[in-house]
Amino acid sequence: MTKNSLLLLIDGSSYLYRAFHALPPLNNSRGEPTGAVYGVINMVRKLLDEVGPQYVAVVFDAKGKTFRDHLFAAYKAQRPSMPDDLSVQIAPLHAIIHALGLPLLMVDDVEADDVIATLAVQATAQGIPTLIASSDKDLAQLVDGHVTLVNTMSNQRLDRAGVIAKFGVPPERIIDYLALVGDTSDNVPGVPKVGPVTAVKWITQYGSLDNLVTHADEIGGKVGESLRASLAQLPLTRALLTLKQDVPLPVGPRDLMQRAPDVTALREWYTRMEFKTWLERLPSANTDAPPPMGAPAQTAVILERAAQVHDWLNALSPDAPLTLAVETIGTDYMQAELTGLALKRDAETVHVPYALLEALRSTLEDARIPKLGHDLKFSMNVLARHGIALAGLRFDVMLESYVLNSVATRHDLPALVEKYLAETLPPPDAAASVQMSARLHEILAPQLARTGRLQKLYDEIELPLVPVLSRIERTGVRVDAGLLQKQSAELCTRLAEIEQAAHASAGQLFNLGSPLQIQDILYGKLNLPVLKKTPKGQPSTAEDVLQELALDYPLPRLILEHRALSKLKSTYTDRLPEQIDPATGRVHTSYHQAVTATGRLSSSDPNLQNIPIRTEEGRRIRQAFVAPPGYKILAADYSQIELRIMAHLSGDAGLLRAFTGAQDIHKITAAEVMGIPLEQVSAEQRRAAKAINFGLIYGMSAFGLARQLGVDRAAAQEYIERYFARYPGVKAFMDATRTQARTDGFVETLFGRRLYLPEINARNMNRRQYAERTAINAPMQGSAADIIKLAMLRIDAWLGAGGIDARMVMQVHDELVFEVAEAAVDTAAEAIRAHMTGVARLSVPLVVDVGMGANWDEAH
Repeated sequence: MTKNSLLLLIDGSSYLYRAFHALPPLNNSRGEPTGAVYGVINMVRKLLDEVGPQYVAVVFDAKGKTFRDHLFAAYKAQRPSMPDDLSVQIAPLHAIIHALGLPLLMVDDVEADDVIATLAVQATAQGIPTLIASSDKDLAQLVDGHVTLVNTMSNQRLDRAGVIAKFGVPPERIIDYLALVGDTSDNVPGVPKVGPVTAVKWITQYGSLDNLVTHADEIGGKVGESLRASLAQLPLTRALLTLKQDVPLPVGPRDLMQRAPDVTALREWYTRMEFKTWLERLPSANTDAPPPMGAPAQTAVILERAAQVHDWLNALSPDAPLTLAVETIGTDYMQAELTGLALKRDAETVHVPYALLEALRSTLEDARIPKLGHDLKFSMNVLARHGIALAGLRFDVMLESYVLNSVATRHDLPALVEKYLAETLPPPDAAASVQMSARLHEILAPQLARTGRLQKLYDEIELPLVPVLSRIERTGVRVDAGLLQKQSAELCTRLAEIEQAAHASAGQLFNLGSPLQIQDILYGKLNLPVLKKTPKGQPSTAEDVLQELALDYPLPRLILEHRALSKLKSTYTDRLPEQIDPATGRVHTSYHQAVTATGRLSSSDPNLQNIPIRTEEGRRIRQAFVAPPGYKILAADYSQIELRIMAHLSGDAGLLRAFTGAQDIHKITAAEVMGIPLEQVSAEQRRAAKAINFGLIYGMSAFGLARQLGVDRAAAQEYIERYFARYPGVKAFMDATRTQARTDGFVETLFGRRLYLPEINARNMNRRQYAERTAINAPMQGSAADIIKLAMLRIDAWLGAGGIDARMVMQVHDELVFEVAEAAVDTAAEAIRAHMTGVARLSVPLVVDVGMGANWDEAH
């Protein structure tokens, strides 16, 4: 490979921690941890393949204190000590880097960043451009016309314009910027109350930190007071943040040439660490050619040139599916580093390194070539970030397993390998993944084909949904970080008030997050009634118990409120700003097709399904999901879809009549059950009827309904009896469903999705009753899930046809959320409503409520 005349400086310490936290724990057969070594070498390989540098060094922090510790005793004091299973990997990693012929530097009394800064300055003086690979934002101060920074986790390269775009200030003002906001990762204090927005504003207005200090008296408000109170510490902060550029070094940039690898040493280390693939790829003796450093499966053929890739592809059977798996560092589809692909077609498995990705483009993008794999959406997302539009998705063993039986097992690859192949999946290995996926498909596909309706469900709903979800995930949604930070501060104040009130109610201080202390206060000190005990015989402090106690006692109510607000704060107002992708400025959730038993989608990182809509705090969080300038948020929500499905499935004349006549079903139910004229139904009575309508389709008992309505159990039982008397078709449907479920062991949705109930005939009454409740609700919830998935498919096709500036950004329960250009909102609303209501034919009409606004809350 032709070397590029540049210096590549790799921040080894940064890579070490990233590799350690990005991968699951890996160990050899002796129990020695090996994952950090594996990850660092893979990342280094990718960089070397991409950059092809003439000069290179891997720089690590040396042991012991540095000059910064002498300046500031609390420097990095908040950091925990290095985990033992990481520290024991340092020596093997250093040894392997040496054996690979890569220069490695560590210098006492300074940090790796200082060594990197010194070499970058020296290289610039010698006319050598420098590329620094690190995730450390301090290094942005070095960027200029000769020095570029790359964060390989995000594939983001920062030149001068990139630094300005990312931080809002140029490289020569990065130190000023960091001095104001501080650096929590290093425990370097900033100016309290000053965040990135204020720091950028001040530096832009005053030009520099020095000039800002000169005019500190002009800054008003609390933040001005905070600045003036911090003036004495700013020189120290700036000294801690400034990288040394004159570290005495034993070598200069032109000395940093990669040497020939020491194959003997590599063989010893690879044997000890049990890097079997790397071991097999070593030549028999020392050679000038560096050994490949990727990690395909043991049986994979490594394709090292584009011509080899083309020859392999051309020799394959044209109709056989191409099994693929991406090889990455990390599991976040927006951040994972692609290091290569494993491919299997016919009987042969190959590994293609990242550097040869372009040679695969036409094959990966050819929709005529069927693709097979496990969780193809992840592969699609990772490849899309690298400019490859994966097409031809046909066989996803995760979805094949899920459609066959959603509850028989988890559907991650290790679980499927264990269940269907009775084997253990090796540690992260893309080649092993494709081989296992191909074997699983041979088992699952025939089972799916024999079911008829399930094959249709897979072909027409689940598999086509994969690219739709991929587009939604990669689009993401804008979030107002400033608003969330404000809400977080307000929640903090409210939590303190609740804590104070709880302490007053208890008559003493206690930890509201401690179940044991809550137990002592509620049952030991206050002698509240014990409604339920834990399996260990202790009085329960579970949420359902506290909810019942809260009806009569103030302290349980305060504890519940504290729990709810603490969860909102930690999960959303604190966490969401941290989840904003630096490259897109948006939050990107992950939608999971193969998790819930009923077919509903779930989401994580962040979980969009759990943001409460009925509380003021939950609605305020939705206010932070905003439209970009020139756009509106449009929310389209199926109205009472599960009740409408119940009307269709049960055929009950009363329900059909209510929905067909576009009447208020809850008001009608209140009148029927409570025996009063429709026009006399109060808001409270309607609320109770709503609880009955939804409670009964979820299998709620008289006890549960009594607790929800705040009435005694006898009254709740009477409500249920009146309900079934008014809607006898519902009762008949429930009875028939229970009977059918006991006979078949499963129930089905309108579209043939099977929902297995392994405990429907259990001897344990609680388990059996739970399965019976599930049998009644699952066809409705599952049918609703199928309907909204069909709507997503239809709307995605409409959006893909062009003609309107809109995009789907979220799916939450029975709701779809869009960004729509302001000029197109009325057209979009009409079209979206038509697609959603026309996607299925029921005995009653589907109704969709559509709203729009500047944010998600306004759209309701």
